[in-house]
Amino acid sequence: MINPLHLRTLLEVVRRGSFAAAATRLGYTASAVSQQMATLERDSGVQLFQRTARSVQPTDAALVMVRHATKVLTDIDALLAASARTEAGTGQDLRLGIFPSLATHVLPRLLASPQWPELGINLHVSVGEPQQTIGGLRTDGELDVALVYQVGQSGLAWPHSLNRQWIGDDNFRVVLPKSWGIQPGSVMEAAQLSDMPWIMHHPGTSDAAVIERLFASCNLHPRVAVYSDDFNASLQLAGVGLGAALVPELALQGRAENVVVLDVPEIRLARNIFALLINDSRTARVELFVDKLAGILAEVTGTSHVDLKQ
Repeated sequence: MINPLHLRTLLEVVRRGSFAAAATRLGYTASAVSQQMATLERDSGVQLFQRTARSVQPTDAALVMVRHATKVLTDIDALLAASARTEAGTGQDLRLGIFPSLATHVLPRLLASPQWPELGINLHVSVGEPQQTIGGLRTDGELDVALVYQVGQSGLAWPHSLNRQWIGDDNFRVVLPKSWGIQPGSVMEAAQLSDMPWIMHHPGTSDAAVIERLFASCNLHPRVAVYSDDFNASLQLAGVGLGAALVPELALQGRAENVVVLDVPEIRLARNIFALLINDSRTARVELFVDKLAGILAEVTGTSHVDLKQ
């Protein structure tokens, strides 16, 4: 019998192009993903990947399975929703920790949707940065689930007893004051930004260290005009001409017209967003809640899955 978990992993491997990338997104090790795919090949009786020393390529059989798996998993989600509605009691209490931009631009869309009452969740929300909310997940803590982000391999840590589920990426974009006269959507090289003043994170913070390494790799050594760890403040200060800023897509929602967003191909950075769950809280309702949030996040940030119908 084919395990639906292996089908979800298959979809992620095809979308990401490698076992290692899929493992990072799903919170597994690469060897665990490889073992799941080997089991799926054995259970289905077909070869799903052409393996080389450096890559894995999906076979035609894998692409056919992916198309069918997408429908199967959609049906399973619907079944979970139905199951959640029939669970005993009037609803499940869920104590959620969430970081500010996700609480501002994603969670309200789910709460306002027609599907929300059907989930049967009594939600209690605590808004804070990841370091705060992770603390609430520890033994006898006040939270059941924390939605957190990690930039690169920054120093965010959580107890190994928690279950980690990737729900999406929040890509950073370069933002400039409109008054500088550069057209929105312009493509620039990092070297062209070197002489501009910048709004940067305070030195010593984990995000600052990642961004500094990224900029150094592009030979970009910014002249810092402002230190700010608040993206809303950074956008406002960029808008009045104090400097360029690196801001994630979520924080750009509803931005003012006095800034422009650029594409700088050398500057590629994202906040990887995860749900951290206490195992005892992983019910059908909670799993579906996290899946719904992941879908809304993809819509808001403009990211999308690979079109598996091609």
